[in-house]
Amino acid sequence: MSKVLQGRRALITGASRGIGKAVALALADAGADIIAVARTRSQGALEELDDMISAKGQSCTLVPMDLRDFDAIDRLGGAIYERWGKLDILVANAAVLGPISPLGHIGVKDWAELMDINVTANWRLIRSVDPLLKQSDAGRAIFVTSGAAGKHKPHWGGYAVTKAAVEELALTYSAESTISGVKVNLIDPGPIATHMRAKAVPGEDASLLPKPADIAPLFVELASPDCDKVGERISFYDWAGLKRA
Repeated sequence: MSKVLQGRRALITGASRGIGKAVALALADAGADIIAVARTRSQGALEELDDMISAKGQSCTLVPMDLRDFDAIDRLGGAIYERWGKLDILVANAAVLGPISPLGHIGVKDWAELMDINVTANWRLIRSVDPLLKQSDAGRAIFVTSGAAGKHKPHWGGYAVTKAAVEELALTYSAESTISGVKVNLIDPGPIATHMRAKAVPGEDASLLPKPADIAPLFVELASPDCDKVGERISFYDWAGLKRA
């Protein structure tokens, strides 16, 4: 792979497995150094990722952190500034599925977790790293959304509401970043063979779905300094010319 991201630094949430891990490896292949964020219980998976990225000749800074610890997100931005002075790429990938349930049956704690991790943590990330992205000569922010947003599918309301909010958050941030030059885009992965997908659709034949590594090149494209896309919601299936089942 061409080193189109040589000398650039990327922060990726949910980096210990699935799409986040695949994106971290693809960005490292393209020359980026990685700041990998994942839940504290994923320490072992993060260390494995560190080994894989180091083998590619890139650095990997591990950040085991609960995204519901909002003060820690603020501290992360400060630590990045003190160490490197800027950030080139944000990949806001981490999310939870929550219960597949009628809206009225979702527990208060489950709803709070959905909003905290899927929405508020992404807003806190913007607050924390936007000044750092502005210090880059080509700041890029990529948020992961879902086709569930806007479909009003019964029992998917909790997750869908949060992804609709993420879309509004990201596109508003994009509109506000016109002057700064930070380019913000959304990716809708569609059905991908991940742990979350298996939980959402049990019994589905995952071998028939694209793998996380298949979508990773789209993230590399949007993270590249020469990418001119801005304020777009990009469907991976459309980008890759795939048909949904």
